[in-house]
Parts: sequence; structure tokens; C-alpha cells
Amino acid sequence: MTQSWHPVPGGVTAPEGFLAAGVTAGLKASGRPDLSLLLAPEGAVCAGTFTTSLVRAACVDLCAERLQACGGQARAVLTNSGQANACTGERGLADSLIATEALADRLGLQPEQVLICSTGVIGVPIPMDTLVAGLDPLVAALSSAGGADAATAILTTDLVVKQIALEASLGGRRVRIGGMAKGSGMIHPDMATMLGYLSCDAGVPAEVWQAMVGRAVDRSFNAITVDGDTSTNDTFLAFAAGEPLSPEHFEALEAGLTAVSQHLARAIARDGEGATCLIEVQVEGATTDAGARAIARTVCGSSLVKCAVHGRDPNWGRIVAAAGRAGVAFDPEAVALWLGEHQLMAAGQPLAFDRPAASAYLRARAAGAYLGGPGEGGDTVLIRLVAGAGPGRGVAWGCDLSDQYVRINADYTT
Repeated sequence: MTQSWHPVPGGVTAPEGFLAAGVTAGLKASGRPDLSLLLAPEGAVCAGTFTTSLVRAACVDLCAERLQACGGQARAVLTNSGQANACTGERGLADSLIATEALADRLGLQPEQVLICSTGVIGVPIPMDTLVAGLDPLVAALSSAGGADAATAILTTDLVVKQIALEASLGGRRVRIGGMAKGSGMIHPDMATMLGYLSCDAGVPAEVWQAMVGRAVDRSFNAITVDGDTSTNDTFLAFAAGEPLSPEHFEALEAGLTAVSQHLARAIARDGEGATCLIEVQVEGATTDAGARAIARTVCGSSLVKCAVHGRDPNWGRIVAAAGRAGVAFDPEAVALWLGEHQLMAAGQPLAFDRPAASAYLRARAAGAYLGGPGEGGDTVLIRLVAGAGPGRGVAWGCDLSDQYVRINADYTT
């Protein structure tokens, strides 16, 4: 189904009618871009998924409440980078309301049509005078070519910008889906990702769109892990606006939505703090797809597996041990396992394999030149596990765990 979708430039503003901007408002001491805006056309619907953490930023609750109250109707999302505005007491909500009301006034919208996301250090409030002063130049910079600027302005510890756009012909018309995301640490989402945004120029009923987005998130952002930590601010928002699409093309549209989401999710995992390679775990033969994804995500999230990959050690025992604690029933006597082209187990039994060659495979993946897209530089370590003869299949993505991750996070606020 995804074969009909092909890449086009433009990122989140590739779809018709979407505008975006990113500016340097002075929210970050580094002087890097830190204020981003995505504006959807009139009549847009928005689907959202959010962190399941009990400790969450006020902006998360505000977004969820506005989408529910307005039946999924929203036009804009403002993102400030540098301050998470989480655990800041009553000020957190007050500042989010001030920001969205000020932006709504400048865009000629109702405040309920404007959403806000924040990212940065937990416990640090937004310098509101600086943010509000940045709104006029931000709105003035809105452009159909502003996708890259917007994608840059949402970053924190990320090393690369994460954006993509795909196009397909559905029902004789061009349909585009664009996306941007940020995330590098605190990645083990139970909803979506650190922050992610999608745009689509096909009209879809709000309830249909929300269901599509939920399924795409389960197969993408909920299938990645860097360090096992979720964020207080995890938010994923997907906008759809345009000529209504015939229901017969909904399946193809969802395939494109999933493809965009998976590209962004893999890019987040590959950009994990201190990572040298992407890990992709494919599981098949489980009873259900959900079970297969749970096994794959548990393997990806295992610190022992991640350390073994970083050490270029084909220690397959760590892989099957992690699979066994995923909370999913399967027959250990049926397990087969591959590391790249090297088969390590069959029918639950270890096989003789060329250990130096398997180690060389891991070294080669780490040496692959990263070109900004997952796997494009040959930097993907592929682990394939067959858990039985069931129909369930699933994939998850992660990265290796290096000493650099410890250094980055040990010194994060100091």
C-alpha cells in the first residue's frame, strides 16, 4: 500500500494550504531558533495523542481539553523550545493561556483554536515577555516554505532536523502528508513522541482521522525507545484539511500516515543521545500484532541488549531473555533468532555461528555514515525473532547505549 507514496520536499508545509515558521525569540541561551508555529487551513481537524504520565505539563492538558471540547477542530500550534513549563504550578497553565490568547489575537482566531507545546528543562517556566515579543516576527514569517524553519525551532538536544513529506495520487487527485518531530532523550513514549506534528491536505471526518492517527502512533512512535524514560510533555498532533477524501481511499491514506510517522519515529531513535546506530527489532509468529510489538519494544528497550550492540558483542542470550519478560506468551522451544544475516537460534536451540563475523556486522553498522534518515547510511542493526507460528507481526526501533549518553545527561542542567 505504501508503494504509491513517494517523497517530496517541503516537510510539514508540503500539503496544500499549510503555513509554518520558526524564529529565534531569545528563549534559549544558545541563540538557536526556539519558537515555532504551524498554521492549518480553515476547516482543519486535529487528532492528538499525549503522554500518559501523571506528571505532565499544563500545555498537554490544555491541548487535550481543547481538542475534546471543540470536537477535534483546531487551526494552529505554537511550540516554545528551551523551557518545558512542567511542574511550574499554577503559572504553567496561566502562561499557556496567555501565549495562546496572544497568538490567537494575531491570527484572528479564537483562543480555543490554538494549541501550545513546550519542550526543554522540567521545572523551568517560559519567559513570557520574551515569548510574546517573538509572536509578531513569528506570524510575519509564516510561509508555505517555512517547514524547515519550524522543524529546526522545535529542537533541543537533537543533532539533526527531523522532517518528511510524502505524496500519492488518491482518487485522481494529489494528496500530501507532511511531518516534523523532535526528540533525542527521554524517549520511551506511551502515546507518541517527545513532540511531533503531521499535516495532510485531504479532508477526513474528525472521528475517522483520530482513529487513523491512533493506529499509526501505535506502529511508530509507540514502537521506539532510547532510554526507557517518558517525558512530561509528550504530544503528537496531526492536522487534516482540504477537499473531502472518499472513504474508499482511507486505507491508502492511513498507509501514508503510518509511513510518515514511522520515518519520524525511526529518526528519533537513531538520533538518541550518544547513539552510534539504529536498532530495528522485527518479531513475527506471535499470537497478535500487539504482542509482537510488545516483544520487539522490550528487546529494543533492554539496557543489556543496547550495551551489547554498542560493544559489538553478539550476545544473543540478552535478546531472548528480554523477549521472555515482555509479558507476552510464546513457546521458547519455537524461537528462531537472527542478527543481520547470522542465524543464532533455531527451534529454541543455539546454533553454531561465526562470532567474529557477527561482531564485524555490528561494527559495520556503527561505521555506517548517518545521512539524516534512518538506515540510509547502512547504520541499522537488524534483529529478527520468530516467536512461533502465529499471525502476529511487529517492529520496534531503538539505539545503542553509550558512555556519551551518561555524559550528556549527567551534565544536562549543570
